[in-house]
Amino acid sequence: MSYTGDNMMDVKRTNRSAVLRILREKGAMSRKRLAETTSLTPAAITKIVAELLREGLLREEGAVASGSAGRREILVALEPGRRCALGVLLNLRQANVSAVRLDGTVIFSRQFELEARAPAENTVRMLAETLRALAAEHGLTREEILGLGVAVRGILSQDGRTLTDSFGALDEADFPLCDRLEALTGLPVHMANNVRALFAAQNFFDRDSAPDSQFFLRCEYGIGASLSVNGQIWQGVSRQCAELGHIPVIRRGGKPCSCGKCGCLETIASPAAIREDALALLSQDGTPLLWRLCQEKAPGALTIDDVLSAAQGGDAAVAAIVDRAVIALGSALKAVIYLADPGRILLYGHMFDHPYFLSRLLSEMQEGVDARHSVVIEKSRYNHQLESCAAGLLAVEDFFLCGGLL
Repeated sequence: MSYTGDNMMDVKRTNRSAVLRILREKGAMSRKRLAETTSLTPAAITKIVAELLREGLLREEGAVASGSAGRREILVALEPGRRCALGVLLNLRQANVSAVRLDGTVIFSRQFELEARAPAENTVRMLAETLRALAAEHGLTREEILGLGVAVRGILSQDGRTLTDSFGALDEADFPLCDRLEALTGLPVHMANNVRALFAAQNFFDRDSAPDSQFFLRCEYGIGASLSVNGQIWQGVSRQCAELGHIPVIRRGGKPCSCGKCGCLETIASPAAIREDALALLSQDGTPLLWRLCQEKAPGALTIDDVLSAAQGGDAAVAAIVDRAVIALGSALKAVIYLADPGRILLYGHMFDHPYFLSRLLSEMQEGVDARHSVVIEKSRYNHQLESCAAGLLAVEDFFLCGGLL
């Protein structure tokens, strides 16, 4: 066991962080109220607020009655427009570059397609150049930009700076993604798994109503998940907590998965797997509705929505594939309920926008879970909105955690 103390700079960061985070979460407050909320002395709050005002991180706005006869107290509030963070979200076959303000307001967001197993070095250079051009186009100066957040598919090293395995997004394993982006942009880089970053963004906007324990499920191309415990996202010993999509559900004869195993949940219940299995059965007699859709567009252009619509419309063979996926996914989520006992399960992804799939899953979740587990299961109210801000918010959160002293 090791014992360490806090030096004065650590104390300063902690106290500044408390003030910034409270004002972000609770809104404008008087200095007196800040002192009461943080348990700091009025003198300490006066000093911290004065520093943050000089740095442009806070602003004064209006006044409220203090309770004393005729006396009014000036409110202070976070000034989100003075600083910003850049972001890179790297998924399979897709990337997004963005910039956000301290309150999560999106300055710009640009999405583009990548090839599978994209060349790592060339891709990183392209991302850095695109960020530089967009930042200049929107008039963002280096002094405004506090850092770069990177949300990336796959597994990270223990120090969170190397992309150990991107599961096919990039063509190199053990790629030093943080080092390369820092060298190319000159910005400090904070990196996290993409699903955990999306979940963190959800919590950033949902902080007033989020339960302490939640499970975040993302179904887009594959299946990803993240778990929070006591309000903190849990990463696990190997930084792979909540790899729900890679739970083996078929012991023998399962399809190969991107993780290298066979028979994972992702090979049955992910949007890509459902679509692939449905297209494998495509025929004029066996799947007439799906076949009809293929006459309007090429099979390669069929989406998961098309598949779900065919299942809903009466293609029995397609409906059987969807039901198999729903049962497998539901079984995994029931295990989560009994193992982690979360207060809420959040569903994120285009598939949950389709009423047919969502209703089938919610119906499945009503079976086999006793009344003592009153978990709320619902689609995220920020569905499809977090990709444009999640990466940048990683850097914003780090900025708040450091008290604005990077």
